[in-house]
Amino acid sequence: MRLFEGTQFDVPPSCDRCSKLESECQCEPVPEPSIAPEKQTLKIAVEKRKRGKCVTVVRGLADDPKQVADLLTTLKNKCGGGGTIKDGNIEIQGDHAERMRGILSEMGYRLR
Repeated sequence: MRLFEGTQFDVPPSCDRCSKLESECQCEPVPEPSIAPEKQTLKIAVEKRKRGKCVTVVRGLADDPKQVADLLTTLKNKCGGGGTIKDGNIEIQGDHAERMRGILSEMGYRLR
């Protein structure tokens, strides 16, 4: 329910580009611009978890979920390990810091 629905001030929402009602609008959604790898500075760290397990963590990624998911898939394939996304960071099982530095620098990311 809209705020002024049923009153004299009721104005149905309309598209900003074509000025039609949102229900009748045929405009394609505007894609959100993704941040280029050259403009992102990533931090790579190896953390010890319980039972002596090592995890390589990549921090400093952009908030674009598709870009992060694609990068996760690439890193998992090239490192040959499992991984996940936690709190916007990529975690890959095992100590793959040096390998990931090479992979990410080839892709154009800046590293610390």
